[in-house]
Amino acid sequence: MTDIDSTTQHYLDKIREYIDRMPSLSTTVTKVLEVCNQPTTSPNDLNRVISLDPVLTGQVLKLINSAYYSLPNQITSLTRAIIMLGINTVKNLALSTAILGSVGKEGMECLSMDQFLAHSICVGVTAKSIAALANIPLAQREEFFVAGLLHDLGKIPLSNCFPDDYRKVIELCNLQRCSLVRAEAMIFGFDHRTTGRIIARKWQLNDNMIETLWHHHTPQKATDENRPLVQTIALANLYANLFEFGSAGDLYQEPAQVQQVINDSGLDWHEISALYSTVELEVEKAQVFLQVAK
Repeated sequence: MTDIDSTTQHYLDKIREYIDRMPSLSTTVTKVLEVCNQPTTSPNDLNRVISLDPVLTGQVLKLINSAYYSLPNQITSLTRAIIMLGINTVKNLALSTAILGSVGKEGMECLSMDQFLAHSICVGVTAKSIAALANIPLAQREEFFVAGLLHDLGKIPLSNCFPDDYRKVIELCNLQRCSLVRAEAMIFGFDHRTTGRIIARKWQLNDNMIETLWHHHTPQKATDENRPLVQTIALANLYANLFEFGSAGDLYQEPAQVQQVINDSGLDWHEISALYSTVELEVEKAQVFLQVAK
């Protein structure tokens, strides 16, 4: 084994230990995911699981009664809230708030957590808007939002576990004007996609989420089944970086990669950039979605 390999192995061992110490998803959230993944699930089935968890019940009711939905009358029935929100939205609320609550609790050593969340929200919102452009069925679009929201999760433990080295990554990006992924690989021998995949597997997320965290910089490597989702997240990530909605540290885009992501999407960049006002509005609404978790 070469010195570089042994160094990389050391980093990987440390990051795995760090992620192993992270709390698992709560029993309720695990059960919600299990119930929602069954094709015959009804709002009543979901109600039976959520009603046992006062915090999640409160979050669901808080969301349906928030400015995000602007309903004329307050909803107090959990079942009614689930029906109105839709099973997918409730599942993704449970998942995204649990995960962001878990990894985001301690903040970030090397990046601004507020800027990181703003970037993540923008990628989720943009992905959902692109899905609408591509005529993805309405019920599936929430999945695009959550995949976008979680795509950069791997940066949090990487930054917190090795803050001094991660600062070197950011310095290297600035010095070479290269992508964060390239700089991470130069310092660690792997990048935040590897870390993201370890987290996704720990929490037993489904294949499309695992592939998003693993391939959002190389969507051409995703399986045929999940490639449309991964390509959309790659494009939304590019959009958020170019328009500087928040920041997850990726300040420099590599032209060849930019061109490939746009070409692979099959969409016209003018159409994507024309989403600006829609995205801006949706980002504001999505901030409300996440504040429900607080």
